[in-house]
Amino acid sequence: MYLCKAKENSMENFSELIKVRRSHRMFTEELLSGDDVKLLLRAGLIAPSSKGLHSYEFIVVEDKQMLTALSQCKAVGSDFLSGAPLAIVVLADPRISDVWIEDASVAATHILLQAEDLGLGACWIQVRDRLSAEGQPTEEIVKSCLGIPDEMRVVCMIAVGHKGMERKPQNEDRLKWERVHIGQY
Repeated sequence: MYLCKAKENSMENFSELIKVRRSHRMFTEELLSGDDVKLLLRAGLIAPSSKGLHSYEFIVVEDKQMLTALSQCKAVGSDFLSGAPLAIVVLADPRISDVWIEDASVAATHILLQAEDLGLGACWIQVRDRLSAEGQPTEEIVKSCLGIPDEMRVVCMIAVGHKGMERKPQNEDRLKWERVHIGQY
């Protein structure tokens, strides 16, 4: 069952989608529709996982004060979150799967691709193994802000919103084909 009708700006094929998907760190003030948020979460929930265990979970954050607090959790690379109308925090339970990082990363990638397909901008903000300006683990700050249980691990946050600027598609002339090895290294 589909949550809403396909958007007019929806990509027609995957090759085009991955070419035009770029990280966006500037957003308009326009809020996301409930249908768009559901489609983003559906994309994450439908992502494959090791042994079908789906060790990942998501926290949707729309409160501007909380977005501002979360934007200050890292020394660099998270300040733009304060200008986003929405964040999806991607976390996982290592007790469920030993490949929780990979499972959560695949789910986050699905969300990023869905955002582009909806014509939205999005950007991954790394949390795991990062530090605040004061040297505190970013993950501890995010857990404290959002009341995340100790046993859960935070992989990333995804800032999402309507694009505040356009970006050119990926330049395929810059692909590093020399990094592809056939048969063996």
